[in-house]
Amino acid sequence: MSSPSGTAPTALVRRTPWQAGVALAVLLCTGCLAWRHRPVIETAAGRLAHADRGWLLVAAAATLATWACSALAQQGAVVRPLPTGRLVAVQFAACAANHLLPAGLGSGAVNFRFLNRCGLPVPRSATALAVKATAGAVARALLIAALAPACPGALRLPHVSPTAWAVTVAVLATAVIALSGLVRRALRAVLADVRAVHEVPGRAAALWGGSLAFAGLHAAVVVAVARSVGLPLPPAEVALAYLAASGAAVLLPTPGGLGSLDAALALALTLAGASGSAAASTVLGYRLLTTWLPLLPGLMALGVLVRRRVL
Repeated sequence: MSSPSGTAPTALVRRTPWQAGVALAVLLCTGCLAWRHRPVIETAAGRLAHADRGWLLVAAAATLATWACSALAQQGAVVRPLPTGRLVAVQFAACAANHLLPAGLGSGAVNFRFLNRCGLPVPRSATALAVKATAGAVARALLIAALAPACPGALRLPHVSPTAWAVTVAVLATAVIALSGLVRRALRAVLADVRAVHEVPGRAAALWGGSLAFAGLHAAVVVAVARSVGLPLPPAEVALAYLAASGAAVLLPTPGGLGSLDAALALALTLAGASGSAAASTVLGYRLLTTWLPLLPGLMALGVLVRRRVL
């Protein structure tokens, strides 16, 4: 029984060069994009440098709270009690790992390993992650539905040609048909875990409360940064723009939404009436607080958790 746990850190060490290569590729691509749009970014950085410090502190506090909410949602997806302190630390480390692999795979891998270490079998660990992800998507949709009536006309979609829509529908239909058996099995497993979780009211409250708070706090970070740079949009419109952009960014599975979320959020804010420099300042401030500043501490926490065999 000691062999799998003993070899896990070694396996992670062996994968380090590959992960470092992915991280380097992400940084290079981000650097190329930044170089191409450096005039706008320079203006945005200057505007952010003179931002209101009080609102930036509010944004930082909201960012810190997102990890606790993520831990709450993960506990809500599992009937078995999980160690609270380690669970929060794992969410912080998972946030950093999420920027090394596409489409949330880094965060999923860290949480999967943690749940497995806590005694959950492999199938149950996988479905717990799926339950949390599903609740997160539903929570974001509920927040959009709640904010949309208060912001009529805020969600204006850019023009997309009928050919692009047809290609998208065809690709999705092909994927559904090809993976129909796998999807059915996965849905049955997820629904079984959803029923088990909702049989315990405390777990259901943690799942949905944590998921709603997680999405709402990320929107609050964007709102606070927007207020700090003087973005001339109502807070509800800014929050709605973020929620819609984060949903659209899922379609392009970049690590941590780098590039896809940034472009979608900047576009959504611009379509809502913000200037290009103000929108860029908001996106830059959001990224600094939620991605770049916590990245190194998060990777250090990940290393500590691996060495202590929490992962």
